[in-house]
Formats: sequence, C-alpha cells, structure tokens
Amino acid sequence: MKKTIIYIVVVLVIIAIAIFQLKKNKEAAVSRIYHYDKEQAINVQAITLKFESVENDISYSGTFEANKETKVSADIQGKITSVMVDLGSLVRKGQPLIQLDNSLLKLQLQTAEIQIEGLEADVNRYTVLAKADAIQGVQIEKTELALKSANVQQATLLEQISKTTIVAPFEGIVTAKLTEEGAFAAPGIPLLQITDISDLKFTVNVPEQELRQFEINQNYSLTADAYKETALSGKVSMTGSKANLGNSFPVQFSLKNTSDLKIKAGMFGKVQLKNDQVEKHIIIPASSVVGTNIQPQVYIIKNGKAILQNITISSRYQNNVLVSYGLTEGDVIVINGFINLFDGANVSVNN
Repeated sequence: MKKTIIYIVVVLVIIAIAIFQLKKNKEAAVSRIYHYDKEQAINVQAITLKFESVENDISYSGTFEANKETKVSADIQGKITSVMVDLGSLVRKGQPLIQLDNSLLKLQLQTAEIQIEGLEADVNRYTVLAKADAIQGVQIEKTELALKSANVQQATLLEQISKTTIVAPFEGIVTAKLTEEGAFAAPGIPLLQITDISDLKFTVNVPEQELRQFEINQNYSLTADAYKETALSGKVSMTGSKANLGNSFPVQFSLKNTSDLKIKAGMFGKVQLKNDQVEKHIIIPASSVVGTNIQPQVYIIKNGKAILQNITISSRYQNNVLVSYGLTEGDVIVINGFINLFDGANVSVNN
C-alpha cells in the first residue's frame, strides 16, 4: 500500500515538473517573438499625381478569317487510289487533288464506244439500202434512236469518269487532310480542307453608339497582334443589322494578305481609329495598384496615414494604367514600401 502511494506521488511530481518546464519554454518563445508596433510609422515612397496628356486614339480588337474555306468531298463513291497533295500544300484552281478508282467505268466506256461504232456503221448501211427501197424506213429510224441512246450513255460515263478526279475548287492551302490512299470516298464525306488566305476578312464588335464611325467601302488601318510592324488596310464590307448578346454589332473588313501570306486565319488584330483630340488623364504606375482585378485599389496618403482608395482602370499600357475614377490631380499615392502597410497605417515618405 505504501509503495503504491509512493509511485503515485512520484508520477504527480514528474507531471508537475513537465508542466512547469513547458510553461517556461512557452514564455521564453513568446518573449523572442517580434511584436509589430502598429503605431510606428512605415517608410514608403510616394508620388504626387498630375494630369497627363494622352492621345485618345480608339482601337477595336477582332479576328482575321479566311476569305474562302471549304471541305472537299467526292461527287461519286469509290475507292481512293491516290492523294496527290499533303497538309500545307499550295494548290491552284482546277488542280487534281484525289484520284478515285475508275477502271470499271473505263471498261463500260469501251463497251459503249464499240456499240456506237457498230450502230454508226448500221446507220450508214441502212441509209444506202433505204434509198434503194431495199429495207423499210422504220428500221433505220430504230437504229438512229439506238445510236442516240448509246451516245448519251457514252457522255454519262465520261462525266462519271471526270468526277473520279477531285480537283481544287479555288486557289488555296490544304489546311486539313482527312483521308489516305485505300480509303473509301462517298458524297458528303470530307476528304480535304482548302483555305484561301490571299484575301482575308477581319471582324470586330462595336457598341451601337460607336457604329456610326464605320462607313461601307471606306478604308481603315488594321494591324495583326503578331506583326504590329506590318500596316494593313481594310475596307468595310459589312456592318451588322442585328446586335449580338453583348448589345454590339459586327463590322467586317475585307483586305489583301501580305505577299508572303504571314497573316493566318484565326490571328487576333486591331482596327485603329485616329482621334486628333488630346485628353488629360491620371496615369499611375501599375506596381502601385493593390486589391483585385475586380476592385483595384491604391494607398492615398492623407494627414500622415495610408488610406485605401477604390479606383477604376480604363486601360493599361506598358507599365502604367490610366485611371478614370477615384483619383485626381494633387493626390499623393504610395508606389513602394507595401510591406506591413495596411489601411489607416501611419507612414513617413522617403524623398
């Protein structure tokens, strides 16, 4: 009994020592933690805003499209014996692209030609005999009708044979190869895709209040995002008669591609509208903007404190943003020193 009591006392002492040591360690750790003084002024860099002149040119983004594009298929069914082009091949209008098996049709054509040859001989012979009243006239009439029927059959076979060679409907580039030799072709099944990008279409969507800036058959300056150094000229070929879901209207331009066809279908570009009016705006460094894309903010310094201010950004270019709402000339904003900075923090400005 005494031993049990001793064991219990020893365990309790050990537990008490452990608790005391843990508490001591915690106090030592807390004492080493840095406690930031929120009343201490934070060193920041700032600038005083002023209006800056900006050329108010207007641009609309859009997409380049091929002037013509089609999927080529066969008019008749048959086995493909040869595909004469590859992906990326430049083809001319009327150039043979795919050959179908026409051996059976050629044999049928030979039969028709032999039949025509025999009927022509019969017509010549019966004509001589009819003049001598050696045969009835009805016999020569039946032979002439048979000859006409054979000629129609021959023309039909020639047309079918011509359709076994599939040709390019226009000049362009093979942008999709959907079949190979040995495959079976049938009407309506795409075999190749031909795209003509020598002429292009460019389409932008324009708000209704700005639609009047575009006139049919007038030329406008275009650029491709991938080749901004290349100046293009597009003529307005269509303005939409019905608004889309965004309540804007499509405006389509027609233009010539460069000589080396470097503008591809699907590339993005812009149409530029020159505006001679110069407007003044507040422009700030993009690095000074905090908050989110949905609600951008900046720190304004007022009475020695940093105050968060909501702003509206109308455009971005290079490393700057153009602010349309929330700031005015004379405001002082923080551009550097955001570590530990918070709304209402005391600040000191480094010159």
